[in-house]
Amino acid sequence: MVQGDQDVNQSAKAGAQNLQDLSAQERAVLEMIVANPFVGQQQIADALKLARSTVAAHIVQLTQKGFVLGRGYYLPENKRIVCIGGAVFDRKYHAHAPLISETSNPVSGYRSHGGVARNVTENLARLGVNIGFVSILGDDETGRAILDHLRLLGVDVSRAIVTNEAPTAEYAAILGPDNELALGIADMGIFDLFKPETLETVWPHLASADWVFADCNLPQATLETLLAKKTGSRFRLAVDTVSAPKALRLPQDLSGVDLLFLNLDEAHSLLRHPAGTPRLTAEQAINALHARGVAKIVMTMGAGGVHIGDESGIRHIASVPAQPVDITGAGDALISGTLYCLLDRKELPDAVRTGTLLATLTTESDASVHPDLSAHFLEANLHRIRD
Repeated sequence: MVQGDQDVNQSAKAGAQNLQDLSAQERAVLEMIVANPFVGQQQIADALKLARSTVAAHIVQLTQKGFVLGRGYYLPENKRIVCIGGAVFDRKYHAHAPLISETSNPVSGYRSHGGVARNVTENLARLGVNIGFVSILGDDETGRAILDHLRLLGVDVSRAIVTNEAPTAEYAAILGPDNELALGIADMGIFDLFKPETLETVWPHLASADWVFADCNLPQATLETLLAKKTGSRFRLAVDTVSAPKALRLPQDLSGVDLLFLNLDEAHSLLRHPAGTPRLTAEQAINALHARGVAKIVMTMGAGGVHIGDESGIRHIASVPAQPVDITGAGDALISGTLYCLLDRKELPDAVRTGTLLATLTTESDASVHPDLSAHFLEANLHRIRD
C-alpha cells in the first residue's frame, strides 16, 4: 500500500470515529449537507420526515461539534490546528557578567513577540500548517504588530480579540552569562478578560479544527469551560501548563485533555502534591496524571530529555545534543514539532523526537522562534535525531 493510501485510510478511520459521536439523525442530516452544501433545512426535513425545527436543532449541534461551520454549511478544512492562549511582547536581557543584586548590571537587550500559544502558532505557520490563532490583545501598537506579523505568515487571526481595557501582555527575562534564566517578570493581566463566554464567539472556529492547542495563560474558568465544551467535539485538545502556578488553573478532572505538555515541577503543582513529602518520579507523576483522565503526556526533563506516557506505557526520549545560544522558546518549539507530526498522523514517540529536534534548533538561535524554520529546514536536520 502506498503512503497516500495509508493517509486516506487513517483519515477515514479518524472520521468514522468522530461520526460515532453523532446520533443517527445527526448523521443523516450531515450526509445530506455533505452531498449538497446548499440544501435547505426544509428539504432536509422533507427527505428525512422530520420537523424543520428538529433539523435546525441538529444543525446547531453539528456546528457546535465542528462538523459544519456556521451559515451556509461550510465544511471544515482538513488538517488544521487552532492555538488559543498567550500573545506577549517579550523583552530579553543578557547579562555580560554574573548578576549582582541591588545595583545596575550591564546587559544586551532584545525584543520580540512571544507567548506560548503565539510561539507555537508561528512555529507551525513556518512549517506550513493551516493554522488559526485566538488570543486577546490590547488596542495598541504592540498588539497590532503581533497580529500583523502572524497575518504575514499566513495565520488566520480573524478571531483574535482586541480590547482597550488593558495593554498587550509583556514579559521580561533576565539571563545570566550562562544563558540560564535568572529572573522573569510578567504583566499578563489582560488574559483575565478572556472570559468563558468569549469561547462562545470563537467556538465554531475551535470545534472544526483537528487539534486545538491551549496554554494556561487563559483564566481558570475559561480553561474549565473549554474542557467541558470539548466533550462530543471532533477536535483533539493539547494543553501546556506554562508554569507551576498556572498549572493550578486546570481542573482536577482532566478527562478532556488528549495531550498534556508539562515538566515535573508543574506536574507536582497540578497534582497538588503535598509540600514536605517525597517528590514524585516522572513515572509516578505520569501515572497519577493518567488517573486524572489525561490520555497522553509529554513531560520535559530539560537536558535529561522527555518522558512520554500513553496507552503503550511510559518511555524516555533523549534530548538532541545542542550548542545553545538562548533557551527561550525551546519548550514551545518541542510542542510545535510534536503537534506538526501528530497532525500528519505520526505516532507520539516519533512526533516527540521531532519536537526535541526543533527545541534544540531553537536554542541554537537567539530568537524564540528559529528565523530559518521551514519544513525543508526541519527535514534537513532530521539526521541529528538518528546520529
